[in-house]
Amino acid sequence: MDSLLPLIQNETLKVWKKKRFFVVLLVLLVLIPIFTYAQMKIAETNKKNFNDWRNQLVQQINEYQNMLSSDRIPEEWKRQRRIAVQQLQYYLDHDVNPNSPNGVTFTRSFMSNAVTLFYPLLVLAVASDLVSGERSTGTIKMLLTRPVRRWKILFSKLIALTFYVSLTVVASAILCYLISGAVFGYGGWQIPVFTGFVINGSSVESTYVHAVPQWLFVLMEGGLIWVSSMTVAILALMVSVLVRSTAASIVTMMAAIIAGTILSSMSSSWESAKYIFAVNLQLTDYLAGSPPPIQGMTLSFSLLILAIWAAAGLFVSFRVFTKQDIMN
Repeated sequence: MDSLLPLIQNETLKVWKKKRFFVVLLVLLVLIPIFTYAQMKIAETNKKNFNDWRNQLVQQINEYQNMLSSDRIPEEWKRQRRIAVQQLQYYLDHDVNPNSPNGVTFTRSFMSNAVTLFYPLLVLAVASDLVSGERSTGTIKMLLTRPVRRWKILFSKLIALTFYVSLTVVASAILCYLISGAVFGYGGWQIPVFTGFVINGSSVESTYVHAVPQWLFVLMEGGLIWVSSMTVAILALMVSVLVRSTAASIVTMMAAIIAGTILSSMSSSWESAKYIFAVNLQLTDYLAGSPPPIQGMTLSFSLLILAIWAAAGLFVSFRVFTKQDIMN
């Protein structure tokens, strides 16, 4: 353990000096105000068109029901709309505004929408060159000539990566709350949010639905986002070990994530796609009761698939890094 701590400190400082995390913060500081402004304009429009949030929900339910009567809408979209109608009706019956404008609600919505693409891309800014970047600069040769086992070197990189992934998730939530709260207010922590919806085909089972305070819902979201982000980070570390070029490493992972995001919206008839890691990244949808990309997928299933991919990524990373001649 004594030999690991200096290595972990060294790897943490390396990432810090590369200023990759500062780039992540800069991206958040630029985009969050833009999203906040867009949400503010939407809230102003809704307030102008609807005197009461209940009228807005009723209007939304009517729009979805009209879509269901159209023959030109694909059946997969109709299934999603049927589920949305039942959930909106549930909120209406229990007199809870699911879109109450405040800093906490905005943070919850931002984190949920960012889990499949935005967070993975932020993670790639840190993870994609942990090994391949040192090959490009030649510093990996100096590192491997030290009297330290190779697995300890890679393990220290993994710990540093875990730290920065965790910091990214926490920093995004804090910045979201601080920036959006300045516009919408900093309240909303105790607003009830319903979770526990079970999707059965095109119907919603509400037996297990229960209300949790919004602060707890945000914490649960953050935990699931961390799991998704760490899976992407571990796979990026694996690609960084396998590929010598940093550019190739980043492009490979970006292609996999973007392709998986596209596939998630098109894979309803391809059941085997549910075993692809990128299709399982949207873990927060299970909390909100949104329909999964493929029928039959559950939170437990997606967590298991991500765990298997992460374990395989770690196995390949340590196997290659400790055995292969990566000095040349």
